[in-house]
Amino acid sequence: MSTEIDSPAGDAGAAAGSTDDGRLDRRVMLVAGVVVLGAVMSILDITVVAVAQRTFQDIFGKTQAQVAWTATGYTLALAMVIPLTGYAADRFGTKRLYIMAIVLFTAGSALCSTASSLEMLVFFRVLQGLGGGMLMPLGMTIMTRAAGPERLGRVMAILGVPMLLGPIFGPILGGWLIDVASWHWIFLINVPIGIIATVYAWRVLDRDDVHPSESFDFIGMLLLSPGLALFLYGVSSIPAAKQQHGTMYTTNVVVPTLLGIALVVAFVPWALRKRNIHPLVQLRLFTNRYMTVAVITMTLFAMAFFGASLLFTLYFQQVRGESPLSSGWLVAPQGFGAMLTMPVAGFLADKIGPGKVVLTGLVLDTVGMAMLIPVDDKTSYAYIITSFVIMGFGMGSTMMPVFTAALASLKDADIARGSTLMNITQQIAISMGTALFSVLLTNAYNSHPSTVLPTLAVQNGADPATVGLSPGQMAQGLHFMGQSFGGVYLVATVLVGLCLVPSFFLPRKPMEKPVDPAALMGA
Repeated sequence: MSTEIDSPAGDAGAAAGSTDDGRLDRRVMLVAGVVVLGAVMSILDITVVAVAQRTFQDIFGKTQAQVAWTATGYTLALAMVIPLTGYAADRFGTKRLYIMAIVLFTAGSALCSTASSLEMLVFFRVLQGLGGGMLMPLGMTIMTRAAGPERLGRVMAILGVPMLLGPIFGPILGGWLIDVASWHWIFLINVPIGIIATVYAWRVLDRDDVHPSESFDFIGMLLLSPGLALFLYGVSSIPAAKQQHGTMYTTNVVVPTLLGIALVVAFVPWALRKRNIHPLVQLRLFTNRYMTVAVITMTLFAMAFFGASLLFTLYFQQVRGESPLSSGWLVAPQGFGAMLTMPVAGFLADKIGPGKVVLTGLVLDTVGMAMLIPVDDKTSYAYIITSFVIMGFGMGSTMMPVFTAALASLKDADIARGSTLMNITQQIAISMGTALFSVLLTNAYNSHPSTVLPTLAVQNGADPATVGLSPGQMAQGLHFMGQSFGGVYLVATVLVGLCLVPSFFLPRKPMEKPVDPAALMGA
């Protein structure tokens, strides 16, 4: 006997997505639980592995550049599989594909814990990424169809919790597991969660009712998936090239980046051909004004916020001498701030339109980021934490309402493709932002090499006498390092502020039904 909770059709959940008084019903909350579990596994895994980089160096006897592939391999797998998600969801159904993604991610996690060499670990991380890359776009598609456009703000607020808290609590969880157990447990912890998520999804999600008629875009896959992977590989190699060679114009950066750009550019005319009715990624969605504006806003915001956020824990470790676990707790107030505003922002996005909510959130983000510009090695923790809380308030009011503005404006048949497009945009922007701010920080360090670089060596365990630093020079080096972070946050503030321009054109009234993209073009 089937244990699924069935409803008429997979997309009929929109009709039952809320009670008469506007509250989300039990059905939608059950579906939200499935999606959040999948998102938690995927997002936490990225940040948990980040805190284990030094441990991997010690265990496998490798350099930081080599162990960085445990993160890079996962990212490249995401880039390759995300474009396929929209087609696969339409072809096989969201339930089947979502369960398959969870199983693949869980199996990859279990295999990672058995790795006896760095090469094995990187290979198993790629398997993880193939599953993890499908979880977020599929989750957004499932949630959008279950709740309907008029309740999308609230369900997106639920889905946004792991997206915001993952980067905050990932380092805390990873540091704790490594301290009390071993590095294997940062992967093994996904196994019981994955089993629960698989059973939960099988019981709760609607039975797939698909009528596949699309042919697979093989040429588009050969252009876009390798193109994105090569581009992100080149971009992610910039910080290492800058640090090792003093320039980013190296073979490892230039060749894959240019080749990746060429493949992606070649994909555009192919996807827009009249005969190509079902391209791998539907670029014609850009004829929807709200989708276009949301993509621009998301690109600028993800570059600025996520790129700069990765430096928060680095500041506490390099400048203030905190441990990875302590630095994770120090940035946690940002997540608490987002938890407070996210439910309110989701409710308001449904009631007054996402545009007004996003504008308010971006103002808070800009103010919070601007507070970090004068930071140095003596800045009080109370001041820094206050800026994190303000940014958290803004973050909770920004990111998911942007997704709401994009997906709520699409016809039901376009939701899977729209979710795929938004997730590709986010992944590319985060990678570019990470590279940008890492290079900016490296350049700032190199402007004071006589004290900053020897101070970094001492921070990494070198003897101060060996590197020739007096206590006064150490203090000066820490001061310059702190100021370097402030200069990076200035750039981040400008980028976040620029998001206000496109966000001004997001919808400022409730979107109660899917909007015809053709109508939006003339709106």
